[in-house]
Amino acid sequence: MTSEVGDPPTAERRDWWVIVGMSVAAISAAVASFAGLRGLALVAGWPDRLAWLLPVTIDAYAMTSARVWLAGTLGDGGARNFARANAIGAIATSIVGNAGFHLIVAGLLTISWPIIVLVGAVPAAVLGLTAHLHALTAFVPPQTTSPLPADERPQTRTGIRTRRAKRRTDAALLNAAREADARHRAAHDGRPISRDGLRSALRIAGPKATELRRQLAAETPDRKEAARRP
Repeated sequence: MTSEVGDPPTAERRDWWVIVGMSVAAISAAVASFAGLRGLALVAGWPDRLAWLLPVTIDAYAMTSARVWLAGTLGDGGARNFARANAIGAIATSIVGNAGFHLIVAGLLTISWPIIVLVGAVPAAVLGLTAHLHALTAFVPPQTTSPLPADERPQTRTGIRTRRAKRRTDAALLNAAREADARHRAAHDGRPISRDGLRSALRIAGPKATELRRQLAAETPDRKEAARRP
């Protein structure tokens, strides 16, 4: 049987039995933990009017750390890892505190100065850890910012201008070789320019200089014949 249009999927429907069970368990655990931690504060020397602050401090810190850990809304993995460690630590502190109080009531554990010091240090430690957790959640690492597209990046001008070299044609190279050969002949008593001379004068590769040198050598008889004609 298919579901009607508009009905939410089965996986997205809330299971109220689970919610009610979780609520009952949470209330029972909170009341029992509150009584045990308050009794531990009393036996550790806290005034009666302030003893309730110990369970409230630990439970509030556990809920805050668990919220940051399980929310999954932070981009920084360091904040989630720190929140996870502190949520587990807060829950463990609540368990140890309740167990310690029941051991004291049963006469299996005596009150000593380390217990008094540890219980008294809980509020200050929770305050420091909570402040550090808040700083981590507010911090946005630079690497999480997405870079701008190439067409939206600001253009910067550089002081150096690069000029793209134009490719010379074979005819232009041959004319330049003729001019270089004529200058060389005029300066060296009619001796033709060599391959290396063409390579240096025209700034070309060796194979291209060899090809131009052959073309010039082939043109030399034609030039002499043209010079002899009246």
